[in-house]
Amino acid sequence: MSERQGSGEVQREWRECADRDDVVLLDGFHALKHALRFGAEVLAVVADEPGAVRELAAGLAPDVEPEVARLVRRAPLKELLPRAHPTGVAALAVRPGREAGRAALARTPRPAPIVLLDHPRNLGNVGAVVRLAAGFGATGVVTRGDLDPWHPNVVRAGAGLHYATTVDRMELEELPAGPVYALDPEGEDIRALTLPDDALLAFGSERHGISPELRARADHLVSLPMRPQVSSYNLATSVAMTLFHWGGPAAR
Repeated sequence: MSERQGSGEVQREWRECADRDDVVLLDGFHALKHALRFGAEVLAVVADEPGAVRELAAGLAPDVEPEVARLVRRAPLKELLPRAHPTGVAALAVRPGREAGRAALARTPRPAPIVLLDHPRNLGNVGAVVRLAAGFGATGVVTRGDLDPWHPNVVRAGAGLHYATTVDRMELEELPAGPVYALDPEGEDIRALTLPDDALLAFGSERHGISPELRARADHLVSLPMRPQVSSYNLATSVAMTLFHWGGPAAR
């Protein structure tokens, strides 16, 4: 989008980009910030008040402020989105190609585990897990089941950190090599274990836990310490505890 475009032309080009199958919505400043930091191809950035977004970038993320200033254009968000983010900005970026992502997941030796979510149901939980995986330096997040890990609500909850790690959906037979450590109440206490860097750390759905077919595939069943009569942790909390025990950069 050029500097001199009017609002109508900006809206038209936004809608054309949004119709592409390989484009995802970055909802809010933090999603845009992280996407730019980790090399996303950002096609369009719109805001009700571009000047306010430039000030936000200068104060919170000066490393990406020049890119934000170059990209942001004025357009009424209420005409382009079902709801506008409180930061008053939205962007569209190209979703990474799956071949490169799958090559990164399959590469050995792996420097960090892969987080495997078995039939998750809650979009916000999956986004929170992506955010955790990026922060801990995990190799990636893989989901099984119907949920699209690149759904706009997942990207929103992940604050754009899909671009900081690999995020994909796979069938059981497609999973990368490596020992599967599945979280299960009947498993061995995680405090007695050392989780290897090449592990697939598998977490069941919020309601049903690990599926029978993945449980059968697991090399180890692992449990988190929990007070009796407490039924479960939130999915993202379980992932955070497990990655902290693994000992990635965020735990050192």
